[in-house]
Amino acid sequence: MANRLATEKSPYLLQHAQNPVDWYPWGEEAFQRAQKEDKPIFLSIGYSTCHWCHVMERESFEDEEVAEILNRYFVSIKVDREERPDVDQVYMTVCQAMTGQGGWPLTIIMTPEKKPFFAGTYFPKQSRHGMPGLVDILQRVAQLWQEEREQLLETGDRIVEAIRQEQPEGETEELKTATFEKAFQHFSRSFDPDYGGFGPPPKFPTPHIAGFLLRYWRLMGEEKALAMVEKTLEAMYLGGIYDHIGYGFSRYSTDRYWLVPHFEKMLYDNALLIYLYSEAYQCTNNPRYARIVTEIITYILREMTHPEGGFYSAQDADSEGEEGKYYVWQPGEVIKILGEGRGQAFCQAYDITVKGNFEGKNIPNLIKSGWVDGFEQEKERLYRHRLQRIPPYKDDKILTAWNGLMIAALAFAGRVWQKEEWTGAAAKAVQFIYRHLFREDGRLLARYREGEAQYPAYLDDYAFLTWGLLELYLTTLKSEYLQKAEKLAEETVDLFWDNTSGGCFFYGHDSEELFLRPKEVYDHALPAGNSVMAYNFWRLWAITGQERWRDLLDKQLQAFAPVVNRVPMAATFFLQVCWLEEQTPLEVTISGRSEEAEIKTLIYQLSRRFRPELVITIKPEDKPLTYMVCHKQACRPPVNNLEELLKMLAE
Repeated sequence: MANRLATEKSPYLLQHAQNPVDWYPWGEEAFQRAQKEDKPIFLSIGYSTCHWCHVMERESFEDEEVAEILNRYFVSIKVDREERPDVDQVYMTVCQAMTGQGGWPLTIIMTPEKKPFFAGTYFPKQSRHGMPGLVDILQRVAQLWQEEREQLLETGDRIVEAIRQEQPEGETEELKTATFEKAFQHFSRSFDPDYGGFGPPPKFPTPHIAGFLLRYWRLMGEEKALAMVEKTLEAMYLGGIYDHIGYGFSRYSTDRYWLVPHFEKMLYDNALLIYLYSEAYQCTNNPRYARIVTEIITYILREMTHPEGGFYSAQDADSEGEEGKYYVWQPGEVIKILGEGRGQAFCQAYDITVKGNFEGKNIPNLIKSGWVDGFEQEKERLYRHRLQRIPPYKDDKILTAWNGLMIAALAFAGRVWQKEEWTGAAAKAVQFIYRHLFREDGRLLARYREGEAQYPAYLDDYAFLTWGLLELYLTTLKSEYLQKAEKLAEETVDLFWDNTSGGCFFYGHDSEELFLRPKEVYDHALPAGNSVMAYNFWRLWAITGQERWRDLLDKQLQAFAPVVNRVPMAATFFLQVCWLEEQTPLEVTISGRSEEAEIKTLIYQLSRRFRPELVITIKPEDKPLTYMVCHKQACRPPVNNLEELLKMLAE
């Protein structure tokens, strides 16, 4: 019998709609019931492609014994962290403060007033190997709620107050030059010289770290910074974290070698990696990076794109209840599909053996072989065969923030390689968002699925979409994208700006108020919304020359410089914006009559080299084309042909 989640649109909530647990979605109905019946709230937060969320559901939430305890003593709430990142961020902060770690599923027990007094992540049903079981935890909390409630309430008050006091307020300073060096030295120490990446496994791609290192290489001439990026990008592609048959990157590697991934694929990872490999190509002209970008985009356009142009969120790690089953192979299967000769050659190149490299089966990889060419037709045949398997679940909700990242990536890659199809896909996704994800009053919303858009958009939605629009403007020089970006930036300030200390809060003043209103600059899987917004302010100022954007940028940088100076390695996207400050804009102004094809060629020529500080503006006039270059408040004399312009930029 379905519970209250059956009427929701979230794929994650719908996965729990048949549980015997009497789940509520987050909302006043649940909190009012908890107050009326004098019960604590059991809050469970996860997402649809989360492996351990599936495990906890099978072990506990589908179990009648656990359901009976939850239904008798608690009011239970399920939250999709991708729909409600505000709720997730607040309670993840609690979990990290109480336990020193976080992750999903996130498990919180709290008062009807939303004050948490217990936090953790995954718990098995029964206690084992020193890990407390959910049944024991629930029974103990139910007992304490009846017998020692004051202690629980006091704990909740203490946690809330401690977290509130940790929020930085009013402190400002300038970013110190030594901060760049401090971050670089940290990554140098944690770099794996044999297999790339930073720190011990699990290894995550972390594109914003690599982006910082590329800029450090440009700023300081430090070849080691570029070498660390190249080693990491190569090792990631060679490993099993990359899907060599269907393309695209999985979430992370469980080992040092990038061999065994956690098989879920996220839209945002692949967007940021498209952008990173494109920047690496600008730095090195390595044609392999062009191949990787082309393959990732092929995956996105054929598997992760809505017919109207938006992009889906994720693909699950599991299929048929087994992690990675969809992606692994046996030698006999490959040989049967490809034939003896090519099958044997493919197995040798991609490490597909009788013994196996993953639980007796094989994840295709090139770790031992190195770069291999010439198997395109074979990979296509294997891909077509794989499509006949039962596929992993696809989370088909469309999130504004993640779509903003993919729009930025496709527009940038389209600019670097002059690929109309990629730029067109970015433009079509913008049309989707403006058609489906704005309320009648003009308020941007966060999630669309099956005809329904919901939830007032968060800082990340505004910041990432603005980034995407600015990339599209720089790729096409169409003023409509610049105008949309300016309007979104203005709304961001209206909704999120901290008038006291500067910077942007995570959720708007018109959204549901939680006990904490976070304002963060640290990067996680995604770059921090505040850092991306600083990047947007810089670009808007550089493109338009309007001082209001410069003022906002200055306030943004000053607001977060104190924490970034202390822990720069945790805010590498912010450091990328500070790098732009060191460079100052490199402005190219095009004046005169122009044909669209001529402008496209010009943009392509200007985008072949790594110049993040470059901005282009166009002034249509009834005269032959001229180009003017300005840098550090000084302009060169205009030139009237592309060769002279490129020569001037090279200088």
